[in-house]
Amino acid sequence: MAVLILADHDNETLNDQTAKSVTAAKAMGGDIHILCAGSGCSGVAAQAAKLDGVAKVLCASDDAYGHDLAEPLADLIVSLAGDYEHLVGGATTTGKNVMPRVAALLDTNMISDISAVESPDTFERPIYAGNAMAVVKCGDPKKVITVRGASFDATGEGGSAAVEEIAAVANPGLSEWVEDKVISSDRPELTSAKIVISGGRGMGSKENFEIIDKVADKLGAAVGASRAAVDSGYAPNDYQVGQTGKVVAPDLYIAVGISGAIQHLAGMKDSKVIVAINKDEEAPIFQVADYGLVADLFDAVPKLEAAL
Repeated sequence: MAVLILADHDNETLNDQTAKSVTAAKAMGGDIHILCAGSGCSGVAAQAAKLDGVAKVLCASDDAYGHDLAEPLADLIVSLAGDYEHLVGGATTTGKNVMPRVAALLDTNMISDISAVESPDTFERPIYAGNAMAVVKCGDPKKVITVRGASFDATGEGGSAAVEEIAAVANPGLSEWVEDKVISSDRPELTSAKIVISGGRGMGSKENFEIIDKVADKLGAAVGASRAAVDSGYAPNDYQVGQTGKVVAPDLYIAVGISGAIQHLAGMKDSKVIVAINKDEEAPIFQVADYGLVADLFDAVPKLEAAL
């Protein structure tokens, strides 16, 4: 019995989602191997080798894997699947894109977004936007899984796993990379930030989001948004927190002008401390908030920024 984890990285730095997936894998039993597939990703493989509990790192360095195209990555994982009972990815953009294809190619069930491991074949996962938890048992010989990072602590370092170079498999040529459009920012990445401040429909405009930015800069926080704010054009798509966006669990989550629709709560309710600022005292966000301020955000947030 062994577990293969697809590493999340940008060809230079290992995302902490991988360390969280290792924590989940420890409860599944057996040796833990990590697959680092990318372009010039030997440095990432060395970082993965230091994670506690990892027995081996497989490094597939090829241009075909440099931009996380799902089809070549899925074919690579399937080519390695014979030695593993569990094939694991993060519930991230890459994991959600690749792992269902792996399950389809192996003709096995997909177990997505697990939040706990009860035994090697039994897992807990949220359903109904996190309003209920389902316990699922999978009898398939190969289990294809994505791990909800917000539900697991990252494993520590201290490991010294061997790194093995492996060859790329034939590229199916079903898709090709055209360009990346990435918003550069000095702020921490949303899913790994310790502090997140998010704005909702109540922000009123894209320009008004600047008051959120000022608080974020002083707190060293990442900036998020509700789907309503993203759909209204107030914030870019990669800011979206919620059921159809990113799932976060920071030490501090500040919700500004967010009513608290069930889909948004699904993406942030595991935050350790939740602060809500909303002028509607009946807003659902106050039901999950540790601290709530009923106030006009255009008055309260500038005062908060000035106090900081």
